[in-house]
Amino acid sequence: MPELTPDQKELKAQEEALNFQNDNLVPKTSKKPFAIIALSVLGIVYGDIGTSPIYALQQAFIGKDPLPVTPDNVLGLLSLILWILVLIISLKYMTFVLRADNHGEGGTFALLGLLRPKSGEPKPRRMALLLLGVAGAAMLFGAAMITPAISVLSAVQGLEVIDPKFKSFIIPITIGILFALFAIQQRGTAVVGIIFGPLMLLWFLILAILGITNIMQYPMVLMAINPWQAVIFFQHNGLTGFLVLYAVFLVTTGGEALFADLGHFSLKPIRLVWFFFVLPGLLLNYFGQGAILLSDPKSVVNPFFHLVPSWGLIPLVIIATFATIIASQAAITGVFSLARQAIQLDWMPPLQVRQTSADAHGQVYLPAINWVMMIAVIALVLIFKTSENLAAAYGVAVNATMTITTVLMFTIAHKVWGWSLPKSLTFLISFLIIELTFLASNAVKIPDGGWLPLLIALLLFTLMTTWRRGSTLLMEQFNNISTTIASFIGKVTADKVLRIPETGVFLTGRLIYTPLTLQKLVRHTGVVYERVLFVTVLIEEVPTIVQSKRIEITDLGAGFYQIILHYGFMQGINIPSELAQIKEQDLTLDTSKIHYIINQIQIVPGRKLKGMVSWRDHLFGYMTRNTQNITETYQLPDKQTMIIGLKAGI
Repeated sequence: MPELTPDQKELKAQEEALNFQNDNLVPKTSKKPFAIIALSVLGIVYGDIGTSPIYALQQAFIGKDPLPVTPDNVLGLLSLILWILVLIISLKYMTFVLRADNHGEGGTFALLGLLRPKSGEPKPRRMALLLLGVAGAAMLFGAAMITPAISVLSAVQGLEVIDPKFKSFIIPITIGILFALFAIQQRGTAVVGIIFGPLMLLWFLILAILGITNIMQYPMVLMAINPWQAVIFFQHNGLTGFLVLYAVFLVTTGGEALFADLGHFSLKPIRLVWFFFVLPGLLLNYFGQGAILLSDPKSVVNPFFHLVPSWGLIPLVIIATFATIIASQAAITGVFSLARQAIQLDWMPPLQVRQTSADAHGQVYLPAINWVMMIAVIALVLIFKTSENLAAAYGVAVNATMTITTVLMFTIAHKVWGWSLPKSLTFLISFLIIELTFLASNAVKIPDGGWLPLLIALLLFTLMTTWRRGSTLLMEQFNNISTTIASFIGKVTADKVLRIPETGVFLTGRLIYTPLTLQKLVRHTGVVYERVLFVTVLIEEVPTIVQSKRIEITDLGAGFYQIILHYGFMQGINIPSELAQIKEQDLTLDTSKIHYIINQIQIVPGRKLKGMVSWRDHLFGYMTRNTQNITETYQLPDKQTMIIGLKAGI
């Protein structure tokens, strides 16, 4: 058998290090009563989709291509709403997508982990899967920026129903609420999370009660249960009926969050709460709004707030505002979680990540992401001014993400679950027909605002792929000028390099190559530490790794050790804490006397990385100059850390 090249050895070492079994995972168990879990599910999972009744239905009647408020149109739209919730959310997500968990975790990057291509698969196929998943994640980022703006704005617009004089106060109040919401993020989700569940329980009860009350006054609206009403709707409206499908699709916003939030709860409570509480509450409220429209077509603007008599308007506006704050909070924390996963999987630069809970790894705060989101969300409110205008921008990103999920699910069903090709294609074609039809309707709204989430997604996709490509090329460049660890140890021993009685930790992402920082240190000082630890942090494509399986130690001889720290992509990193756990192989360490040596890479202007076009090379250089200091990423003590500069871009 021919000897492997250094690059092939490096790849083999990485693959062996990533070969973890299911018993490495922290089991997801809970001793809480089911009622408490269900209440938490309401507060965290269903905030986004639960607030869509505030703004969704009215869009068909007051948008750019408004429909007349007629019985056939109202019943047809209600029928479409009912069956889209049944087919997309209940069937696709609850029945199929939620089964595609990565050891209990959900979300786009967890899905990519489940779809991790085998080494024997063609490279173009592997890249297509990765890029499609990253595109879906970028779309989620774009949609998440719109969620706080449209949710809070739609609730505050209820003030206009109370009294038209309040119209001038809507935008200032909305901006004030959003600013306060982002300002408290650094305190962590737990600060406001305590009241999420009870408030959302109250919210869904209100949705159902208001719906039932109005349906009883106009029971004819129940005819919409018959899917034939949707057929009649298209027969009467033709192209206009197709154009307003974007409004119907708004009722599914938050569907992707069901999958992303799977990591917080098990499948059972998410499903049960949906089928027995959330879905009935949503449908009853939509049908109640339909009853209001049939009995009083003039209530077409903000029909949700016309569900109550005048004395109930102020309380409804208040509770709706709190509900939309909860929906916004869920979107914001979802972005934090998604961003951290992207950072740990090397799709984004190492931005600062603060853990806001000692018990829940999913509760994190990213200052840079938070303030960028705040500026973007407030700008959206100032630019679009009303929830009606924002609605045109909202559906495109959500719809595109759902379509990408369908394509990825087809691959999972066929390659991972072992479905036959005809069965897998049936799944793919059935849902693609539905989602592409809605996507075509949403695409018509691109000039009216749909371009915005697409632009955001394109920018984020460019940033993520540029960072990934630049990091890969940089690693290849360093490999070309590095010696293997075995060769370096042999040279140090043969040349009898002076050893100083200290412990040096060299962080490296390469398992067989000597860190350039160590090579440079020895070259310039002529000495090396008596004990050298090569520490590699590997983020596995699983959510969590148990402590007992976290540390892997190899004695390389001559005082050199290789330490691999395995983390799940949902876990925070703390290297000093992990080293303090080592009590084997005569390697008990005094962490207060360890020297951490890290590099600071400088991309030399005008000397581009081979394999990247010039503009992407400059973009990658800018990102490397503005990334989070690795001492904070790995929680290294400043007083024990030495930084050695390295130049690249040759």
